[in-house]
Amino acid sequence: MKKEIYNLEGIEIEVEKYDKADKEANRRRIAYCFKMIREKSGMSRTDFSLWLGVPYRTMQEWELGRRAMPEYVLRLIAYKVMNELREGRIG
Repeated sequence: MKKEIYNLEGIEIEVEKYDKADKEANRRRIAYCFKMIREKSGMSRTDFSLWLGVPYRTMQEWELGRRAMPEYVLRLIAYKVMNELREGRIG
């Protein structure tokens, strides 16, 4: 499969290219990006859910791709993580 770089508010994530009409592939891509953002923060799922104020179960479902996360939420989370990393508050 071909790969592409997906840039989320300064966090670059390499993902497989997918057909934009394939909603399942899009959900998997967003789930993978969310996991990479969490890992970049250096936090566990539990710590990350507390830090974001998102219920653990919701965050787990997003990360595993069992529940669709809106892309704008992913971008907001990436923005928050990047700002906190820049300011040295996490990581």
